[in-house]
Amino acid sequence: MIKKIYGKHTFYFTIFTTILSVIALLSRDNFSFSNELTILFICLFLILSIGISHGALDNYKANKLLSIYKIKNKTIFFAAYVFIAAFTIFVWSLYSSYTLLAFLIIASYHFGREDTSFLHVGNSYLDQIFYLVKGSLIVFAPLFFHFDQTLNIFETLMVKKEFLIFLEYEHWIINVFLFLSIVGYFYFIYKNKFIDFEILLLDMLSIIILNYIFSPLIAFTVYFCFLHSIRHIISISFELDKDDFSNGVRVFFKKALPLTIVTAILYLIATVFLSKSFGINDVIIKVIFIGLASLTFPHILLEYLLEINEKRN
Repeated sequence: MIKKIYGKHTFYFTIFTTILSVIALLSRDNFSFSNELTILFICLFLILSIGISHGALDNYKANKLLSIYKIKNKTIFFAAYVFIAAFTIFVWSLYSSYTLLAFLIIASYHFGREDTSFLHVGNSYLDQIFYLVKGSLIVFAPLFFHFDQTLNIFETLMVKKEFLIFLEYEHWIINVFLFLSIVGYFYFIYKNKFIDFEILLLDMLSIIILNYIFSPLIAFTVYFCFLHSIRHIISISFELDKDDFSNGVRVFFKKALPLTIVTAILYLIATVFLSKSFGINDVIIKVIFIGLASLTFPHILLEYLLEINEKRN
């Protein structure tokens, strides 16, 4: 049942991506994307609502982890989670280039695995490498199709000039890794014996089309909110109620709403605070990506700890 739901979601996402791209191409002469601030606010809204919500059940997942370690005080989890998030922001302020690189690597692995694990049975060391390789399409597609715009985002995120110059002079690296990321998709198609191969192919084509047609931020927002996050929400909803998926979705949103609202409020506070020192366009870019990094590290650590303990049991 769950695989059928994933298949329908992939189909609908591909249709959505295609329609969005066609509209963008047909209206390019009449509609200008020059209103960058409006686009930024729309992307921020989608990420703060749909995107953030897919990790808003971490506090419920923590119950399982705390019981494993026989910890009764849940405050410890919240304190650790907030500390890791705050520490990530602090380290970014000191070593932005290295922190961004670490974030891109971890996020690529996370995207590659989360978007594939429901199809692929197996967890070898080679699989782990190809999760990273496959997920890196999210990083290298915008660099390939919109190099200057992507570098502008990196510069806004306080990446050192030396790193940006390196990417300009060694552009072949982007071409090679883009090719390898596509190979990663075919690796899992082969490993899965071509069963449901169309899901992986449609995912790959949708991501490439999005990054070809749209700016890096729009392409990432559409992928992150409507493919990655929705797919994760489907997985959690099924876990919440395996007999009634619709009820599982309702339970998910009910449980996810409080933490989503709290996180969104913190994002908005950070936006107001930073707007005193930076332009609003730069502030939104910083809040989106540095904010996502601060949430990604504790989120993935929680998933990792749950996984290794489940293997032991």
